[in-house]
Amino acid sequence: MRAMSEPVEGRVCGVILAAGKSERMRGIDKMFAPLLGRPLVVWTLAAFQQCDAVDEVVIVAPSRSRARLEALAREWRASKVRDVVAGGARRQDSVRAGIAAAPDAALVAVHDGARMMVTPELIGRGVDLARRRRAAVCAIPARDTLKHVEGEPPVVRATLDRTQTWLAQTPQVFERALLLEAHERAGAAATDDAALVEALGEPVYLYEGAAWNLKVTTPDDLIIAEALLRARLDAAL
Repeated sequence: MRAMSEPVEGRVCGVILAAGKSERMRGIDKMFAPLLGRPLVVWTLAAFQQCDAVDEVVIVAPSRSRARLEALAREWRASKVRDVVAGGARRQDSVRAGIAAAPDAALVAVHDGARMMVTPELIGRGVDLARRRRAAVCAIPARDTLKHVEGEPPVVRATLDRTQTWLAQTPQVFERALLLEAHERAGAAATDDAALVEALGEPVYLYEGAAWNLKVTTPDDLIIAEALLRARLDAAL
């Protein structure tokens, strides 16, 4: 086994998850929703294309969308995209498909395609930490009071200490061999890859993300995302 003090050397593959069902989008396929003249997923791809720490990209998509995403990658000159592969029924099935499509990578940076505000700098910090620590997750400290609830309607069972609670985002960057082992040994479904690595008893390290690194989940999020993108572009002028 590689010693913790040894950095993980080798290629980095971004695994962009675009295989979700967009169930809360009222009929809108969020990956292709227009934002300032570009489909949402193109903004995500641009960040990985511009990140020097990433060597290649695999997009995981529904079978029906593979050809469309391949065409978008060509149209918007996302030359790092090496493949667009079909996703699975669950998120972790889609991640597994992305891992399989990057056999030469030493590190994989798993990212929600719907987090299109991600920046090359945010991706690069995750890669740097994962090279040193094998598992790095973008996250932000909780700002609000958190309640543990049960039942319907929900009843509060405990108030969590928010000073010890962070909200996970993506990218989540892992040594490929470690993440593959976590998926192979997964005993239950998980909402993110960090949980699978944690189940191995391996440490997962956090680095601070940003509130603007939001995930588009509902149509209202598109309004917020467009405003954030416009403000970012205006600031760059």
